[in-house]
Amino acid sequence: MQIQINTDNNIEGSERMSAYFTETFEQTLSRFNDQIMRLKVHLSDVNAHKEGGEDKRCLLEARLKGLKPVVVTHHAETIEFAVSGATDKLIKSLESTIGRLRNH
Repeated sequence: MQIQINTDNNIEGSERMSAYFTETFEQTLSRFNDQIMRLKVHLSDVNAHKEGGEDKRCLLEARLKGLKPVVVTHHAETIEFAVSGATDKLIKSLESTIGRLRNH
């Protein structure tokens, strides 16, 4: 599985952050390694420099072999919570999509 992490101008995309999230995705999505060709991660700060509640956004796009991409989004107070929430949503969506394929 290839993992590509993108950030907007308001999120500092350091090597350390990229390595941390890459390792996190590899561990949490390991059971889907055979199905996911590429995972695109888009991190952004919706309100930019303004103070606010759930203004951090994580959009995950999983490219599956032979299928349309599975896309989920989660907003939270921090990037870490946004990534965690989006990952949970992606796992549920992948389980549903792959489960439907196995039933056919």
